[in-house]
Amino acid sequence: MRALPLSLAALLVAACTRPDAVPAADTTAVTQEPAAAALSLADIAGRWNVVSTPESGPDTTPTPYTMTTTATTDGWTFEFNNRPGTVPLRNVMVDGDSVMSEAGPFESSRRAGVQVSTRSVMRLVDGRLVGTTRASYATTGADSVLVLRVEATRAQ
Repeated sequence: MRALPLSLAALLVAACTRPDAVPAADTTAVTQEPAAAALSLADIAGRWNVVSTPESGPDTTPTPYTMTTTATTDGWTFEFNNRPGTVPLRNVMVDGDSVMSEAGPFESSRRAGVQVSTRSVMRLVDGRLVGTTRASYATTGADSVLVLRVEATRAQ
């Protein structure tokens, strides 16, 4: 008999309590940016006026040159505006929204008589190619590597 009033009291308390609150939305989740559209070599085939500027150091003079690209990985070259001859680009490849290439060794246009090899990564942004080049000079010492900002516009 005592169990009945206790059971009824428990049932009454259970019926009168509020339901659990709805958990708050998780606002700590990271929102991912939409994936950039994949770049194709056909998107950037043509001639480009390029300006390459050191990111730091005592000499931040821009180096202009002209780059010729194709819709395949063959036939990519560049030539400095202040001297004849072309430099072939090799290991051209696309990964997502980026195009990568290597060149050299060739004689540096910034350091007379010094050989340099470069690795570049560029993206197509608003009709321009932008990115960086890492130049490795055939010298020893702290200045054997130079990082440059690269910006290219289509040649007219």
